[in-house]
Amino acid sequence: MTSLRSKPTASWERGPTTFEVVVWAIRVRERTTGKRWQVRWTVAGRSHPVTETFRSSKSAESRRAEILTAVRKGEAFDVDTGRPVSELRTAAPPSPAARTWLAVAREFCDLKWAEGQAPGTRRSLAQALAAATAALFTDEPPARLAELTREALVSWTFTTGARSKVGTDGRRVEFDPPAGWAEVLGWMEGHTRPITDLADPDVLRAVLTAVGRKLDGKPAAPNTLTRRRAVLDMTLDHAARRGDLEANPLDAEEWRPARMVMIVDRRVVVDHPRAVALMAAVRAGAAPQLEGFFAVTYYAACRPGEVQELRRDQLTLPTSGWGQAAIVSNNPEVSPRWADDPSERKGRALKHRQPGQIRVVPLHPDLVSLLRRHLDLYGTAPDGRLFRSTGGLAVANDTYRKVWAKARTQALTEAEAASPLAARPYDLRHAAVSRWLNAGVSPQKVAEWAGHTVAVLLRIYAACIVGEEQRAMRLIDASFSAETGTTNGPQVAGDHET
Repeated sequence: MTSLRSKPTASWERGPTTFEVVVWAIRVRERTTGKRWQVRWTVAGRSHPVTETFRSSKSAESRRAEILTAVRKGEAFDVDTGRPVSELRTAAPPSPAARTWLAVAREFCDLKWAEGQAPGTRRSLAQALAAATAALFTDEPPARLAELTREALVSWTFTTGARSKVGTDGRRVEFDPPAGWAEVLGWMEGHTRPITDLADPDVLRAVLTAVGRKLDGKPAAPNTLTRRRAVLDMTLDHAARRGDLEANPLDAEEWRPARMVMIVDRRVVVDHPRAVALMAAVRAGAAPQLEGFFAVTYYAACRPGEVQELRRDQLTLPTSGWGQAAIVSNNPEVSPRWADDPSERKGRALKHRQPGQIRVVPLHPDLVSLLRRHLDLYGTAPDGRLFRSTGGLAVANDTYRKVWAKARTQALTEAEAASPLAARPYDLRHAAVSRWLNAGVSPQKVAEWAGHTVAVLLRIYAACIVGEEQRAMRLIDASFSAETGTTNGPQVAGDHET
């Protein structure tokens, strides 16, 4: 750290200046997109340090040398900007008034929408930007508008497909807003902070706090917080690239969200007899054609959205023995407003995979027999899909969830039905993965079949691997036995006697 504090504060035509400057060592920050090097210095009279972030160490060292040279030459620093006066005197004419956060965030949303993101990703983007915007109003919204701000932001401002369309010339054409939102949208346009205010640590911290809260004020789930912070980070990166900000202020922010650790609750994992009973209850109910839908999730660990896209030509169904399925696409249900074509629900690339990549999974002989029976009874949709609604569309989430809820009340005891056991159809996937792991299938193969990385697989399903606790306790007991000559339980296979 280098400091110069020997000269008195001076005055200059563009504002107060000072010679009281402290230059800090370069700080290295790790980001998901790579390392960043930060040059920081404090200027007397400013509430927070000046921070400039660079993508290379050489650029940072060069900038720090410039600031040190100015300090050693006894040059005055402008308090308002924190820069040496010489830089201000030679600077270009003042730029136009700063754009508002709302204008920049809306522009960023339009750019991401144009990339053809998945509907669920677009929804998360809109929700994150709306949460941040709520902390960037210059005043509290009037009472009559307060409850409309978030709805208007999510459903209009940050839903590009509802707000505009691309014209024949490639330019985006804005629609007139619904009459019920016109006033609140106009109020937000005139009462949103300039994007440059986010360089103030206090303002930035208020935004970080806002994105970490649910509508009721309670803390958001760790994965929600992580996702929203990532959206904020990308938006500020966009602002920096466009020149609305000198740098992304999050680069200098010390705060980091809590690490997300999602682990499957072993209580949701259903055993085989109960799973068979549940599917039998579906077969005996009002929608027997959905028995195969749930069976594919249970035996092949497919996500419900993947089952929606399963077609006859993706299946190998021999008359006996094991079969095979090539899982090609995923079609989770999301509100149509987030799609490019709201009238059509389309399959997309598999989760965490590039378009065109597939996942091959084995089909247990029981599942092969069930699917052969399903095809004999119900056939396929014109495009080959095994499962569809009465109108030939994808099976609605509400439909298969209601069928599953009814089956649970019929196949399980009252206590089991009130428990988390197989509470959701998705829990059948957890049962499949847990069975594979406990059967001794290698984690690498299970991860391949389930569409996970090995690290994620073992972390998520750690609590579902049967016998790990008992084995651990036997190992500990054996360590005591080695010293005392006694034992409190059976020896672990493979341990040497002492």
